[in-house]
Amino acid sequence: MPRIKVKGAEFNFNPVRDSYNRRSQQFKNDIISTLRKINLTDDDVEIKLEANCRINAPGVAEWYYEGFRLYFSCKLYDKYAENLYVVSKVIEFYVNAFVNKEISLDDFTRKFSEEDDIEKQRKEARKLLGVSEDCLDMDEISRKYKVLAKQFHPDMPEGNLETFKKINNAHKMLKRELE
Repeated sequence: MPRIKVKGAEFNFNPVRDSYNRRSQQFKNDIISTLRKINLTDDDVEIKLEANCRINAPGVAEWYYEGFRLYFSCKLYDKYAENLYVVSKVIEFYVNAFVNKEISLDDFTRKFSEEDDIEKQRKEARKLLGVSEDCLDMDEISRKYKVLAKQFHPDMPEGNLETFKKINNAHKMLKRELE
């Protein structure tokens, strides 16, 4: 079993080889039971299961806690079930850290707080940086960012402060998603 690190959480990755729909339902139930540790109910958590969990789709979990909309998605793998597994493990890691008082409420909410239209913003950020809409390669994103940041830096002849800020924010948003 390979160990993977996603969003600061390190865990064993078990590839899903069969029973994709059943396993996805188990992962959804695992997420809900993990979030029950911080007194959330089924009504506070939203996880939409795909009709066919073998397809290439991101695993997404959204929940509301202490007045915050918390959201986490993963699209590192080719199967929805595997992406949902990663989502469940990352949430489990940070909920356990929060329950054991290893991280504060502020740190917990900061890890998962996202705006309502974050997926649209991520697509626009990729477009601004000149990478494909489904690019998950942080090295490629960083290379494009460095070229554009150098070109539009305010100290350069073609420099434009507003464009530089947009490029910087786009890079930060994608870095937060992929690291």
